[in-house]
Amino acid sequence: MARALILSLDGVDYPVSIVKVDREKLYGRVEIEAFDEKGRDASLRILLADGKTLLDKGGTALATLNDKGDSVQRSELVPVDEDGKEIEQVPSSFTQKNVLEPATIEDYFAQVVKTVYIIQPHETTDISGLKSQLTATNMFTFPFSWRGGVEFDNAFVIGADKQAFIVVGKRAEFEFIKLNQAAVMESTEEEEISADDLDFDLM
Repeated sequence: MARALILSLDGVDYPVSIVKVDREKLYGRVEIEAFDEKGRDASLRILLADGKTLLDKGGTALATLNDKGDSVQRSELVPVDEDGKEIEQVPSSFTQKNVLEPATIEDYFAQVVKTVYIIQPHETTDISGLKSQLTATNMFTFPFSWRGGVEFDNAFVIGADKQAFIVVGKRAEFEFIKLNQAAVMESTEEEEISADDLDFDLM
């Protein structure tokens, strides 16, 4: 059974399970198949710098090295800020009570959405009290982190018609400009995308 996420609203705790909304089930997906001149399946190979050695899938790997060139385990890495000071880690939302705070529609629409989850009762928990307070204009928010890490994401609890969702994302950084003032772009280079490269993942 999946871990319970504890949502607390008005002093009442609601243990819930969350199920990720699969984009492939919503929009479908595109698969590209390649064949050689004899109709046999073609597979991707990596050509090394010597110009003649081919590696199959799984023949390469990523490694983290220290300044001496020694391999370092990910568990040994410590995140630091611009000044080199260690960043305090945030806990997983599944290991603590998550207090819901009122949120506005303006806050919700200012988010860049990363993931959407369906809220379901955990085991035999009654979460009707939570769902009854969700409407088209009434929503809640709380800091969310699946595994813990450097920082929380913003999570919004939304819903209507007895269905509830958690929408996870980051606040968008908008740059406001005056009339007749051009926006400053970080890069003027544009990546050309052909029609063959378009798929549902780009939408």
